[in-house]
Amino acid sequence: MSTKKEKKKLIIVESPTKAKTIARFLGDDFLIESSQGHIRDLPKGKLGIDVENNFTAQYVTPTIKKKIVSKLKKLAEKSDEIYFATDEDREGEAIAWHLSQLLPTENKIIRRIAFHEITENAIKESLKNPREIDFNLFQAQQARRILDRLVGYKLSPLLWKKIFKGLSAGRVQSPTLRLIVEREKEIEKFKPKEYWSIKAILKNDEEEFEAKLVKINGKNLEKLSINSKDETEKLIRDLEQANYEIEKIKNKQLNKRSLPPFTTSTLQQEANKKLGFSVKQTMMIAQQLYEGISLTNKNTGLITYMRTDSLNLSYQFLNEAENLITKEFGKKYHHLQTYKTKSKSAQEAHEAIRPTFCENNPEKIASFLNKNQWKLYNLIWQRAIASQMADEILDSTTIEIKANYIKDKSEYELRASGLKINFDGWIKIYPEKQQENYLPKLEEKQKLNLKSIEPNQHFTEPPPRYNEATLVKTLEEYGIGRPSTYAPIISTIQNRNYAIKQQRSFIPTETGILVNNLLSEHFHQIVDYQFTAQMENDLDKIAQGEGDYLKMLNDFYQPFIKNLKMKEEQIQKNFNDEKTEEKCPECGEPLVIKTGRFGKFLACTGFPKCHYTKSLGDLKGNPNSQEIGIPCPKCQGEIVKKKTKKGKFFFGCSKWPKCDFAVWDEPVAEKCPKCRSIMVKKKDSIQCSNKDCK
Repeated sequence: MSTKKEKKKLIIVESPTKAKTIARFLGDDFLIESSQGHIRDLPKGKLGIDVENNFTAQYVTPTIKKKIVSKLKKLAEKSDEIYFATDEDREGEAIAWHLSQLLPTENKIIRRIAFHEITENAIKESLKNPREIDFNLFQAQQARRILDRLVGYKLSPLLWKKIFKGLSAGRVQSPTLRLIVEREKEIEKFKPKEYWSIKAILKNDEEEFEAKLVKINGKNLEKLSINSKDETEKLIRDLEQANYEIEKIKNKQLNKRSLPPFTTSTLQQEANKKLGFSVKQTMMIAQQLYEGISLTNKNTGLITYMRTDSLNLSYQFLNEAENLITKEFGKKYHHLQTYKTKSKSAQEAHEAIRPTFCENNPEKIASFLNKNQWKLYNLIWQRAIASQMADEILDSTTIEIKANYIKDKSEYELRASGLKINFDGWIKIYPEKQQENYLPKLEEKQKLNLKSIEPNQHFTEPPPRYNEATLVKTLEEYGIGRPSTYAPIISTIQNRNYAIKQQRSFIPTETGILVNNLLSEHFHQIVDYQFTAQMENDLDKIAQGEGDYLKMLNDFYQPFIKNLKMKEEQIQKNFNDEKTEEKCPECGEPLVIKTGRFGKFLACTGFPKCHYTKSLGDLKGNPNSQEIGIPCPKCQGEIVKKKTKKGKFFFGCSKWPKCDFAVWDEPVAEKCPKCRSIMVKKKDSIQCSNKDCK
């Protein structure tokens, strides 16, 4: 009796879904397994870096990963060839490197393969062109991890001593917090200024149109030029008695080029603005689309890799897009477009985010996607196709109107603008807000009649608070972090209770302001935008093989630790317990007001015998309730973090009492594969929230 030949080629990827999708394209010679993310990390609870010995990292395998590593070791022992097919970025390279250190690789053929899309051609092409593990990429990831650990583990204890326990500082989270705090300070200091605008409703023989006052006696009106009611009323009196005549009509054609395909950053911004998705939610859904969705029982990768700064598009996609556009809309709608990225660190070998196959029209595959998957895929598909379409053509008309007030020879100029879409071009598939403005048929030197003058009072407004889209845009402009790190940065400042989201905008908590003020005064480099950006540039150089790994770490650490030791002596503790007249309801001992990470609370002085506490809200006395960027599984509202009256945290729907969803453990953006309940964090693992599900 013959036995089936044992597989001799092992491919290791990060996720089970990715493994399932790849398995479709390869034969029985290959066994595809998942590492389920990183399999080694720095230890919890201690620094884990030997700073005296070239910053040697002391990696450990977490308990939750030991079974996976054991399984991979057994499979590796039976295999002749091992392929590391993790994502082609720093994190993916680090996973591959750690696997190569842990698995038995002696007398094995070890290959590194990478691809930007999970399609049959891409997978098979990568197998034909394997490479070595890129040690420079790994070192860049390791340097970032070490820098973050040094800041977090060395600086955070100082915050505990000088403010209160539970606080943390971070190499990129702290400059991000500074942005939010400084914007709040701008808003608090802002004093509104009054200004007025004036428009006239004019008429030719039959039709009316609007014109705005733009010049007085040849001088352009600035925004704040008319700043009082008295001045406005004087202008109205003049304009009501003026003679109106069209002086000049300017007609021109405007060509509006299509928007480029998405990069990580622009996808995060647009999904937040158009779909209301958090950055974390966008990246989670994009990961699902990249790794594969089951279409007619076949896992198919729907988009290219979602962590990219490149605007390149493959020839295959350009040809597919041309065929689709020509077929659906006609030849005049197609126009080959190429785009150049502004990012200096972009890897041009990568592609922009695009659909893997143009033929997977969002409407065609809608039944295979959940609501949010469809929304994001539709956005990506439309943007990529639109990037290869012809310009939108607009007919623009500007009419300059003279208003002469004969009495004191004052001369006023008003302007009317018209806009009409001549050819829709790319906005046919990717609609943008475009307000057409109709003007009647008019001629130069034509006299006009005044119907009315309409003054409008305005007040200058403070700069808006950051939302996720504008925060991501600003982080990118400053060079703080990289697009792949924006989601964890934004999550961290919320999880640490340094900022909360209200009406989708970030507001710093009192805790966040305290931490930022201390860091800004005593550790300016940690929150300095230029310094943080330069560190990112240095990490990029290490990734490209041009930077000195140890020099970078030393240049940061030596002055940092010297300053830290000095500040430990200089900085005074910010908070001491406040006495109250209240007695503990449980033991009768006096109660004091303490300050903690989540605000002020009453605590019994009989501790540790008595554990009574009572929350007083945040440091301003406001109750805490913060969004975590995950929709409610019952009603698609937002899940928010809340406090019970006894100060215990739980997670519930923002639409309570209409929706009663609530769990004690923090939810994650995943559903149980067995019962479809939401998954939650449990110490070192992720488990189903349904108690009846095993």
